[in-house]
Amino acid sequence: MSTVPRFSPFVQIKDGREKPPIFIAHGMGGSAQFGELAKHIRTGNPIYGIQAQGVDGMAEPLESVEDMAQLYLDALEELYPEDPYILIGYSFGGLVALEMAQRLLEKGKKIALLVMLDTYPHQRFLPPSRRLRWFLRRMRSHASQIRDMPYPRALSYFGQGVRRRLHFPGSSPETQRPETMGLSFAEKALRRVHQKGYVAYAKYRPRFYPRNVKFVTTEIKSFFPADPAAVWSALVSDFEVEAIPGHHLTIVTTEFEGLASVLTRYIKDVPTQNV
Repeated sequence: MSTVPRFSPFVQIKDGREKPPIFIAHGMGGSAQFGELAKHIRTGNPIYGIQAQGVDGMAEPLESVEDMAQLYLDALEELYPEDPYILIGYSFGGLVALEMAQRLLEKGKKIALLVMLDTYPHQRFLPPSRRLRWFLRRMRSHASQIRDMPYPRALSYFGQGVRRRLHFPGSSPETQRPETMGLSFAEKALRRVHQKGYVAYAKYRPRFYPRNVKFVTTEIKSFFPADPAAVWSALVSDFEVEAIPGHHLTIVTTEFEGLASVLTRYIKDVPTQNV
């Protein structure tokens, strides 16, 4: 009798013999879509993308950053039991990478490099004044998107946002909405992962990290805070920010050259005693 292969959160996207290995944590959508980025990172380190449980539709997606981090660390212990590690997290994945790093440090493991790519905690965990600024930026961004939509789609977009904000019936991820009826099994699985990812994002409060974090942001701003240091400097012992060309939604898929160049430099600068 054949058995279903065990799900692995790690997808090797680049071979390599140099140490330490590189792990890139997924964004809110859960998929490890970092193939082109990995090809342009000019080092000999093996690179793995981390994909979320549930992207294959075979298991229920996790809905806490802590559970995600522990699942990935359990798999890491089997794949690479010896430290150090390079952890990179894109958007929501930066929170996952941060939590992984916290737990590795608690176990006495070494982190050679931690990079967060345009990552921010949920606005509820920001100071009130900064939360208001973020809210206003989001509203301007949403208004701009709505202006470019056909009227029926704009009305639906606005209504869904109101339901999510006020927790009206129909805003729950478990509700079978008409727009999901024509989706394939794979598309429904990814949508479910995204929904659970947002639940995890909204619940996660970052703890103080007593090491260095390199933070990459984009020159083209969406509704994220204009100054990442204002958000993170009190939560990280040593915080370095660098801006690259591009937009939050494209830096790992279509405008990856600038990011790949920066990551290559970071990796090459890892002190040899950490390897």
